[in-house]
Amino acid sequence: MKETSLDIKDLQLNALLEVTQAVNNNLPEDDLLKIYKFTLLADLKINKLALYTQREANWICRVNFGTKNNLIGSPLPEEYMELKNQMGLVETSFDEFDAVFPVYHKNKLLAVVFIESDSELGVQNRFLNALTNIILVAIENKRLARQQMEQEAYRRELEIAKKVQNFLFPKELPKIERLQIEAFYLPHHDVGGDYYDYIQIDENKFLACIADVSGKGVPAALLMSNFQASLRALVRQTKNLKEIIEELNLTTYVSGNAENFITFFAGIYDFKTKELEYINCGHNEIILKHGDTIELLNDGTTVLGMFDPLPFIETKKLSSLDEFFLFTYTDGLTETFNEKDEAFEFDRLLEILKGECPKDLSEFHNQILEALNTFKGSRSFHDDITMLSCRIQNK
Repeated sequence: MKETSLDIKDLQLNALLEVTQAVNNNLPEDDLLKIYKFTLLADLKINKLALYTQREANWICRVNFGTKNNLIGSPLPEEYMELKNQMGLVETSFDEFDAVFPVYHKNKLLAVVFIESDSELGVQNRFLNALTNIILVAIENKRLARQQMEQEAYRRELEIAKKVQNFLFPKELPKIERLQIEAFYLPHHDVGGDYYDYIQIDENKFLACIADVSGKGVPAALLMSNFQASLRALVRQTKNLKEIIEELNLTTYVSGNAENFITFFAGIYDFKTKELEYINCGHNEIILKHGDTIELLNDGTTVLGMFDPLPFIETKKLSSLDEFFLFTYTDGLTETFNEKDEAFEFDRLLEILKGECPKDLSEFHNQILEALNTFKGSRSFHDDITMLSCRIQNK
């Protein structure tokens, strides 16, 4: 009896050394579980075993041997969920097993283990607990290290995307007597998919635009950066707004694999002719205010990047515009929700725009933000919010 007990101790010691060496060699998770399985099979008197661990929200079998049916991937039986609040060996009615015990590390449940053994269960329980703990703590540490590395990689990616996005927006906007442009941008995440721009074409013409890419975060920001680069290159080559849009659509179609799309509004104003040529590519209703008249600029085409070629396309020219106010925005503004799950919507925005043309554009943007904050109450913004206002005094 004494000799048998010593033999078991030697086997257990060898098993611990093998597992510890495997952990120190930083083997992959699946290899650690295989070593755990074969160590128990070869060195210990365990006939049947099923090891359940948590993967995301589910508890499934990761190691299994000796049973009639293969339990790998099967969920932990519901009646044993309560074991997560217990410690120590518990008798089980689970077919083919003598006992079940939970394995903890620092009050965190790592595993639920079912066994059948020829040895004294109390001794096996203590050793199995220790062995399982070593393996699963190592796996948990590897998971945390991998998660930390992924988070660090994502953080670096985010920093790069943020720098790229900062280059999208013009560093300075004109604020002279005949032309005032003001912009506001509030990303929902660290980086977003909204974009606005002002491009001086020549001494008489400029282009102002706003866009919103489907999707959020880094992919949206990178797609938009490609869009901005294409736009600026095209404006240097041609002043034909229709040609610019056709090329932008093709670029977006290729870059986004016809899976992502961009809503876009662009207007070119000519101080000499007092004409505004614009196109609306599936974007929100853009507001033009001149005198007491409010005009909605909706003509154009569908969103960019979904079809090649575009199913239809037209630009529109508005003449005799010497003094006017142009307000552009993305749908994060009108789709801000309140505590009753009601959207801010276009009508509330239009109400703010009644009356005289805003003289201080920054103050006007603040007025809209105050209205949004009052409307949403405790709700948070769920999308990027961008506004671009343009005031022309060309008399």
